[in-house]
Order: sequence, then C-alpha cells, then structure tokens
Amino acid sequence: MKITDLMIKDTMILDLQSTTKEAVIDELIASLAASGRINDPSLFKEAILAREAQSSTGIGGGIAMPHAKTKAVNEATVVFAKSSAGVDFASLDEEPARLFFMIAAPEGAGNVHLRTLASLSRLLIDSEFIQQLMDTRTPDEVSALFDAKQAEEEAKAAAEAEAQANKAGEAAALRKPAAVIVGNPDSEAFVVAVTACPTGIAHTFMAEDALKKKALEMGINIRVETNGSEGAQNVLTSEEIRRASGVIVAADKNVEMARFDGKPVLQRPVSDGIRKSEELIRKAANGDAPIYRSEGRSGGDDAPAAKSGTIGGKIYKDLMNGISHMLPFVVGGGILLAFSFLLEQMVGVDNPLVKLLQTIGGGDGAFHFLIPILAGFIALSIGDRPALMPGMVGGYMALNSNAGFLGGLAAGFLAGYVIILLRKVFAGLPKTLDGLKPILLYPVFGLLITGGIMFYLFDPIFSSINEGLITGLNNLGTGNKVLLGLVLGGMMAIDMGGPFNKAAYTFAIGVFTSSGNTNGFMMAAVMAGGMVPPLAIALATTFFKNKFSETERKSGITNYVLGLSFITEGAIPFAAADPLRVLTSCILGSAVAGGLTQLWSINVPAPHGGIFVAFLSSNAVLFLLSVLIGSVISGLIFGLWKKPIART
Repeated sequence: MKITDLMIKDTMILDLQSTTKEAVIDELIASLAASGRINDPSLFKEAILAREAQSSTGIGGGIAMPHAKTKAVNEATVVFAKSSAGVDFASLDEEPARLFFMIAAPEGAGNVHLRTLASLSRLLIDSEFIQQLMDTRTPDEVSALFDAKQAEEEAKAAAEAEAQANKAGEAAALRKPAAVIVGNPDSEAFVVAVTACPTGIAHTFMAEDALKKKALEMGINIRVETNGSEGAQNVLTSEEIRRASGVIVAADKNVEMARFDGKPVLQRPVSDGIRKSEELIRKAANGDAPIYRSEGRSGGDDAPAAKSGTIGGKIYKDLMNGISHMLPFVVGGGILLAFSFLLEQMVGVDNPLVKLLQTIGGGDGAFHFLIPILAGFIALSIGDRPALMPGMVGGYMALNSNAGFLGGLAAGFLAGYVIILLRKVFAGLPKTLDGLKPILLYPVFGLLITGGIMFYLFDPIFSSINEGLITGLNNLGTGNKVLLGLVLGGMMAIDMGGPFNKAAYTFAIGVFTSSGNTNGFMMAAVMAGGMVPPLAIALATTFFKNKFSETERKSGITNYVLGLSFITEGAIPFAAADPLRVLTSCILGSAVAGGLTQLWSINVPAPHGGIFVAFLSSNAVLFLLSVLIGSVISGLIFGLWKKPIART
C-alpha cells in the first residue's frame, strides 16, 4: 500500500488557519469528519487528547503527528496540513510545528495500513524531504513527492536486504528487510535497541529509523526491535543480545526486559530515540549504562526507568501498581454489595440472593482481597515477582489484625524492600546457587522477615492508628467533617484520576472497609466530588454553546453519562486542552459538593456506582442535591470564564 492511499487529497489542508494546539486538532478532525473517514468526531478527539496527555506528539523539527487508534475511525487516513506561521504544539524541541500529520487508525482492521504508517514515520526523519514538503503548493505536488520518496526508500531497503542476504547467505533476510543489521560490516561495535510508544503508530518507527540512520553515520552496527501496533517485530535474538555491547530501550510502555539481564541497558523515553539517538548509540556502544538485573522479573512488569526517576515518582509508581490491581475488586465487589443492599430493602435480609451477593461482594468475597492485593502488587512493583507472595501475606496479616489499609500499605513496601535487601545479602553466593534464590531463598526468608516484622511491630502499631482514626472520624464535629469533606471532594478534581484523586479515594475506601462498611460518610464526599467535573463540563457545553466547538458539545453530552456513573476521567480531554479554567472551576465545585455531603451527614454504603447507588445513601435527595450544586457552580465558573470560539 502506498502512503498516498491513506493521505487522500480531499483531506489535505495546505493553508492551516488555526493558531493554537487545540484549534489545530479541531481543524484536522473537521477535515476527517467532512470526508466521512471518522464516524464520531467527539470520541476521536478524546482519543487524540488522551494520547497527547501521555506525551506531546509534536516531535520537533517542525513536525507534529497527533494520532489515535479507535473505533471512531471508519477507514485509515492521514490528514496532511501545513502552517506557514507555525503553531505552538508543545513540541519536544519547544519550536513551532509547521507540518502536521493526523493519523486516524481503525480498531480491528488489518495491519497493512499500520505498516504504511510506519513507512510514513520513517520518511519524516529526512530533513531535505521535510523542506520539500514545505515548498509544495498543491495536493498533487504533495502526493507526487510522497510517491517518489516512498519508491526511493523501498528500493534502498531492498538493496540493503539483498546485500545482507548475499553476505550472510540467508535467503530469509530478503523476506524481512527491516531486520537487517545496519552499520559498518567491518566494525565490531554492535548495539541492540527496542523502540515502543503507547499507541505504536508513529514514534515507535521514527525512533527506529533515527537510531538506524545515526548508527550508519557513526559506523556502528545496530539491530532495532519495534514494539508497535502489530506487536513486537524484528525481535532480537538471544545471540544478538549476547553479542551487543549495550542495549537501548527507547520506550514509553512496558517491554520485555528479563532477556537483558546482566547487560548495560539505557532506559529512556521513546522521544530520546528520535532526538538523542547519537548520545544513546555512543553510550550503548561503550557499555556506558547501568547493568540491568532481573531476578524473577517478568517482562510485562518492567517499565522504563525514565518514568520514575525521583524518589517520589518511584513511590507513586509502586503505590499506583497496588491500587490499579485492587480497583477491580473494589468496583466489582462494591457494585454487587450495593445491589444486595437495594434488594435487602425489598425482600429482607434473609433472602438467599441477598446473602449470596453480600458473600461474593463483601468481606467473605471480593472485599476480603482488597488489602492483600494492594500490598502484594506494591511489593511486586518494588521487588518484582519474588516480593509478591510475602507482600500478599503481609497484607492478609494486616487485614486480620485490624491494621487496615495503613497496615497493608506498610506490608507492601516492607516486602518489596526486604527482597531488595535479600538480593544484596545473597549476591555473594556461588553462581551454582543462583537457581535456588527465586524458588527457595527469597520465598522463605522474604516471608519470614516480612511476617515477623508485621506480627511484632507493624500490626500492633497500625491497628492502634487505624482504630484511633476510625474513632476520631466518628467523633468529628460538624465543622471538622465539613472541612474534611471540602478537602476530599476538591482532591478528586485536582488531577482526575492522578495521585491526589487516588489518595482521596483510597482514604475513603480505607475508612469504609475498616468500619465494617458502616462508615460511608467519607465515601459520600469523594463520590460527590468525583461526579462533579464531567457533569460540570456537560452543563457548560450545554448552556454556553457559543464557547465550544461542535465536537466539544457532542463530547459534553457524553460527560452527562460519565459524571452520573462516577467516572471523573471524562473531563480529562477538556482539562488537557484548557487546564487553568477547567481545573480551577472543577476543584471549587467538587470541594463544595464534598463539604455539603458532610454538612448533611450523608452516608453512602457502597464504594462505587454514582447515581446507581445514590438511592442507597442515608438521604438520596440531599446527596444528589450536593452533586447538582457543585456541578452548577463549576459549570457556571467554567462557562463564564471561557472565551467564545472564533467563528469562520
């Protein structure tokens, strides 16, 4: 497939009018919608903004490649656009973007278009080609330029493949030209690399091509594995990894790391593979990188070190690993538990179905696993697979001793760092005993040390703290309860699913489960606070229509459903596009909603569900009124503050 089969002329914009990042995205999406290439502009924009929230697709050098793979796409398409003035697209080099390629990839389609998009990404490494694109004046010129350049690159790749095949005598190389080793055949310097980005459409292949091109200039041999939308391609062999002087992992998502045990490994964001390819290759060729150690480590559990370089970042990553694995138990068990409460009011507490639902969802079912799962996966994030078992056992001990969530958190971090300590203690053992470490030494000593510290130290301490916390909350005066509700409600809107949001929700879950599911006051505050942001967005787009594009208004309708369902993340695309106005207004409204639930002493006996569990609260009318007041406040502030969009 040719690139121009995807880059259709009717969608090209050779005189882009937009002057802001959000406006550029809207103008490109409008072109896709007008040509019928997408079926839901609102959903597609959400996917585009979600990708931008991970890292800017303004890759530098005047190029931006916003992209998304979603069911909103009817047919794979690339919208090409030019801006003579340039637009601030939050590019990695902080320079304006002038060439735009919006990539729309459908879900569940074949992979031909993905390979074509990979070819497009590779072409954009060539600075001379980029200048030629800037000089084009018509869609026909753009198409002709891409056709000629793609034919040239395909001929070059075929020649390289044939040369490699003739040299090695392996006909297989002809069938997989991308797998050839690039560089100087007479040089002994050899490095391997893996490139990967979250969607695997653009940055993955641009990083690959940048590394290969720079290695050729430096006379260093390189093999690059890509982890794109089709999965891992040109997978590195164990022999290649063994021969390599160093390994480059330029990735913004998890890749298999255990195979690099004992090798110097540079773990960087995928953008560094594009922008800092020379530095990475030089360091890898000289072995100038930390030695990677993987004892009992699974590939899927490894994330690039660049994501958590600070101590705070590392703690947050470990904590989020525990919370993310715990949440399915919270949601599944909580909804079943809430339904059992509703059914109990209609048929009585002795009904077999009520008992079944409470057993499955409550303390004998899903909720019984919350603290062990939390502790186990915190430990796994710190100490890898050997830490999982002692972490879960420590969490179970915290559950049984009434140390609660605080004890579970302590157990998880304790078990993870106990395993790290044991690795250092056993580092001097003979190599012949390496096989015993993960199957005998780590499990036995990890469990013994973690369990002993939990039993004699942490459980008694955190049981006292937990009991004091519950007693204190139960005895709070109205003023203090309102203040706490204001804080918890506001925290739910600060980052909408980030650390502040999760901290508030985890605190409420801890109070809820530690009090036998009877203290749902804090849960009422965080649920109301979490429902406000998407509802506020929905109200603003409904009543201030002149200040939002058609795409935004359609997305606003979706936020009614998300807000009522207690899915705060529905407001993220708007917050990403206009953080000051959205976050400020939502924090204020969420804080008011949380405070009102405490002023009116509302108790919600379920940890999730939004409006679907509101009628189980101690006062459904006042709970919904709290949410409504907070949403109206936020919606009015945002709607009045936001400027009307320019109409053309």
